[in-house]
Amino acid sequence: MADDFCFFTKDSFIIKPPKKSPMMLRMVVLIFAMVCGVYICSVGLKQIGVHSSGRLSSIHVVEKPCEATDIEPSEKPYVHFPKPNTFSRAECACNRVRYFAILSTQRSGSGWFETLLNSHMNISSNGEIFSVKVRKSNVSTILETLDKLYNLDFLTSASKNECTAAVGLKWMLNQGLMQHQEQIVEYFKTRGVSAIFLFRRNLLRRMVSMLANSYDQNAKLLNGTHKSHTHSPKEAAILASYKPTINTTLLIPNLKQVDDMAVKAVGYFNSTRHVILYYEDIIKNQTILNDVQDFLKVPRKDLHSRQVKIHKGPLSSQVENWVDVEKTLKGTPYESFLHADYKI
Repeated sequence: MADDFCFFTKDSFIIKPPKKSPMMLRMVVLIFAMVCGVYICSVGLKQIGVHSSGRLSSIHVVEKPCEATDIEPSEKPYVHFPKPNTFSRAECACNRVRYFAILSTQRSGSGWFETLLNSHMNISSNGEIFSVKVRKSNVSTILETLDKLYNLDFLTSASKNECTAAVGLKWMLNQGLMQHQEQIVEYFKTRGVSAIFLFRRNLLRRMVSMLANSYDQNAKLLNGTHKSHTHSPKEAAILASYKPTINTTLLIPNLKQVDDMAVKAVGYFNSTRHVILYYEDIIKNQTILNDVQDFLKVPRKDLHSRQVKIHKGPLSSQVENWVDVEKTLKGTPYESFLHADYKI
């Protein structure tokens, strides 16, 4: 009996687990697969997002460069497409711009000539920007100022901004131009700047204008205001009422100095694209202004100026010591200056 009680078969120690439903196992597997799938998708989306943002940040809109395909190869160095920093040229971005500089001497008609050019809707000549001392203090500041001007970022009342087809300035020979002529000539050649020389044939008339203008800087004949140029016949008559006395001892050396400076300037810039004009020629034949517009490659327009000439008529009526001046110049290369060379 006891033996029967203590006897156990091998199978009596094996406890069989209860049977699980196949449906339950499938559900577990399905849930596990779904969790893994969601995790994998979320990681993948993050990876794609990182790559996409990286690609987007490195994509730049590439603008098609402006080209001048319908001009002679020799003209291409003078055609530019500036990209100003201060404004957008918008739909005019691919409008061609040419660079120029009016090179002259004081009281040679350059102010009048510049107003004529600025009456053209597509020409911007920005005045004597190098009359400001700091801009001509050294060649570096000169070239930096020119870069700003020709990039259309030098804004003045003459600026036509996006519509500009020719941009330039009025530059007197004694405003750093002759002192740094080598670097400036090289700049003109590499940047495609065209030079417009404007001189006065009758240097004696120029001297009278210089002396009268210098006198008015102190006298201020027009109601206490100094004006280098006038816009009414009345103002012109008031300024012309002053008759300067010319130092005859220095007369010939002064005339020669101005003449030599003009000759040197043309010689320095002879290798650049340039044209030489004379004030008297333009007064007598204003069709020359068409030639200037052709030189700048802008459409021909009727140019006009509000300026009124100050000194008119024969020089003998404009100089206090005319007899002495006449004696000094007779028999010299400058004798022709004594005679009227044009009529107004």
